[in-house]
Amino acid sequence: MADTLATRAVIGVMTPAMNTVVQPELELLRPKGVTNQMQRFRLGGDAVSDDLPDEAAKLMDCAPSAIAIGLTTDAGPGGPDKLKARCEDIAQQVGVPVIGASQADYVGLRAFGATRVGIVTPFNAEVDAVVKANTENAGFEVVAIKGTEAPSLPAICETPLDDIRSVFAEVASSDCDVILQVGTALPVVAMIGALEDTHGKPIVACNAAVYWQALRAVGITDPIPGFGRLLESH
Repeated sequence: MADTLATRAVIGVMTPAMNTVVQPELELLRPKGVTNQMQRFRLGGDAVSDDLPDEAAKLMDCAPSAIAIGLTTDAGPGGPDKLKARCEDIAQQVGVPVIGASQADYVGLRAFGATRVGIVTPFNAEVDAVVKANTENAGFEVVAIKGTEAPSLPAICETPLDDIRSVFAEVASSDCDVILQVGTALPVVAMIGALEDTHGKPIVACNAAVYWQALRAVGITDPIPGFGRLLESH
């Protein structure tokens, strides 16, 4: 649906209730004539979130053309597949494309022809091992992975930018051909362009990837400069 302010599209955005990063980051990426309309949900249950379908139904009151779910589930065994299934079920329920960040990451990696992937996470080494396994199950070779080791999910939003830059530098020093960043509460979007310039490698950051795929799902293909090659060139 279009309206006076959203002459081209309304994009629905959903994110876990404690996440204070997705909303401002996706606002940075809006093309002219597009508005983002938010709805929050709580994590929990066997299917990612018990209240996600009900919250998506409420979001449909503003008639979005697509829904971007600002959540990666790479930290749990089989998490990306669970999120994909949840998105497919909700899409059938609400009648518009519903895109999760984990699957959008994989689409972004394939857009670059990635085979050897380095990964930046907000997690510790134990959780990173699960992220690595999920990424390899999706068909990529993981040659490096490093987390910022946030002590809790809410604390990810508070990660200092210098800590993020340091982890990117360590991962970029590997022989990866693309860097993947997971964890939608890690504030990375505003740094993507500078990080790509510094390290000379494309970056698929989860918040940028899920918004990129949501825009493409509704036929909006504008180059969005300043936030990395994915949004500018694909």
